[in-house]
Amino acid sequence: MTDVVGMGNALVDVIAHTNADFPADHGFVHGTATMVDAPSAERVYAALGPATEISGGSAANTMAGLASFGATASYIGRVRDDQLGEVFVHDLRALGVRFDVPPATTGAATGRCLVMVTPDAQRTMCTYLGASAELRPADVDAAAIADAQVLYLEGYLWDEPDAKEAMRHAAASAHEAGCRVALTLSDPFCVERHQQEFRALVDHEIDILFANEAEICSLYDAPGFDEALRRVRHRCEIAALTRSERGSILVRGDELVEVPAVPINELVDTTGAGDQYAAGFLFGLTHDADLAECGRLGSLAAAEVIGHLGARPERSLAELAGL
Repeated sequence: MTDVVGMGNALVDVIAHTNADFPADHGFVHGTATMVDAPSAERVYAALGPATEISGGSAANTMAGLASFGATASYIGRVRDDQLGEVFVHDLRALGVRFDVPPATTGAATGRCLVMVTPDAQRTMCTYLGASAELRPADVDAAAIADAQVLYLEGYLWDEPDAKEAMRHAAASAHEAGCRVALTLSDPFCVERHQQEFRALVDHEIDILFANEAEICSLYDAPGFDEALRRVRHRCEIAALTRSERGSILVRGDELVEVPAVPINELVDTTGAGDQYAAGFLFGLTHDADLAECGRLGSLAAAEVIGHLGARPERSLAELAGL
């Protein structure tokens, strides 16, 4: 049995060091993230110069973390049969994550996030979703989901109609097979765009919810975390709520567990912290750990990834956890 099947935007991170003026010269506000169309992505990509290319995307990062723990993981996402599509598939498979969705032969190019790192270490990002936004129900392997303990869905996918239907199809297939369905809310702005739909999704189709403090407050229009916590109780089986340096709160019915953050020597890059927290938590959950241990593993994975550049573990999470 597969431990976790992830489903999300299949993106390649293209990371390049640039001069201080490069972002502004190409129309971007320094240190921000912007969605762009295909011509803009191609224009910036051509101007970047030497770059490091590595597969990314929120749910794919979580699958990479699960593999680092020693879990069996697979991924559902859409790439094109182009150079960046080959990079994405190679990177995931090299980590031991199963990826069997055939590359698209028509349509948009593989999605990418172009990361401009200026001398002050700030990251200015522009993202082109490309083929990842064209994920369809036909791309969902119901048999692979039926063979898993947990289906993990990325909230960002909800922005695209076809991808939304693919998520619903996957969730229905999971529940039919007795597989739990997990959702990460992804981003407070994503929650704002789909608040009512996400509330209904959590109430009726989600077993395990991942959210940070801003996301859960946005979901329930709560003035503060305590009120958001009260409102999410009993909405789904488990809610795992992260609070940065204040650790996380886990709720299951009337059970509440507070988990401290793992201390770090230096905060380098918070990218991927939530993705890796989910990886640790889901590893524990699929290996019969209690809530406190699930949270500990999540905090451990998050601490590892924020200590270096990049959204995926550089050290074996299994070794760090003493597994």
